[in-house]
Amino acid sequence: MANKTRPGEDLLIVDDLMLLLMDDDGASIQGAGTLHYTLGGALLTELALLGRVETDDSGIVNGPKVFPVGDGPLPDPLLQSAFDTVSEKTQRVQPLLLALGGGLWRVVRDRLVDRGLLRREDRRTLGVFRSTRWPAADEQHEAQLRARIRRVLEDNEAPDPRTAAIIGLLFASGAMPSLRPPLPWTTQTVQRASELQRGEWGPEAVGTAVARTAAGIAASSAAVAITVANTVR
Repeated sequence: MANKTRPGEDLLIVDDLMLLLMDDDGASIQGAGTLHYTLGGALLTELALLGRVETDDSGIVNGPKVFPVGDGPLPDPLLQSAFDTVSEKTQRVQPLLLALGGGLWRVVRDRLVDRGLLRREDRRTLGVFRSTRWPAADEQHEAQLRARIRRVLEDNEAPDPRTAAIIGLLFASGAMPSLRPPLPWTTQTVQRASELQRGEWGPEAVGTAVARTAAGIAASSAAVAITVANTVR
C-alpha cells in the first residue's frame, strides 16, 4: 500500500490559500466572490516561481500576456493542468485566471481532505435538512503558516516569495479582516499586506528574474481580484 501524504507535505500556494480562506468551523469560505481569481492567481504564481511561465510588459487592461516556458512534467497534477492551459493559447492574466480558477475550489478542498488537513462532516438538522461542513482535521500546518504570516506583517520580517505571494493574494481577495480565526488587522499590517499585494516583495525575496516574474504575476492577479470585487459591491 502506498504511503499517504503527511498533512502539510508538498502543499502548493493554492492549497495554503484555501486553508486560510476556509472558516475554522468549515461552514463557509471567505472571499468567495473572487475565489476563482485568487486561486487561479496562486497557480500562475507557483508556475512562475518554478520558472515555467513568463509575462510581457503589455496590457494595462486585463493584465500582461502569459507565456509557457520550458518542458518536462511538473511535480503536481494541478500545476501540470494549469501549465497545459497556459500552453494552449496566449492569453492575458484576467481571462487566464478565469480559465484556471473556475470550479478550482472544489478540487483544492478535496485535495486538503485527501491530505488529512480537512475532513468532511455531514449533518442533518431536525432530521430533515442536510448540510456539509469541512472543518480542520489537522491544525498544525495552518498554525505554522499563520505564524509565518504574522512575523511578516507584524514584525516586518522579510518574506520568502511563497509567503509574500500568499499574503498578497489573500489581501487582494478582500477576506483578510473577516478570516476565522483572524489574522492581525491594523494600520501597520494593512500597509504591509498592501505592499506585498502590489508585488513589493523586497530585494531579499526578489533576487532573481524568476522571483520578479512571480511577484509581477501575483500583483497582476491581485489587481484583477480587487477590480472585480469593487465591481460587484
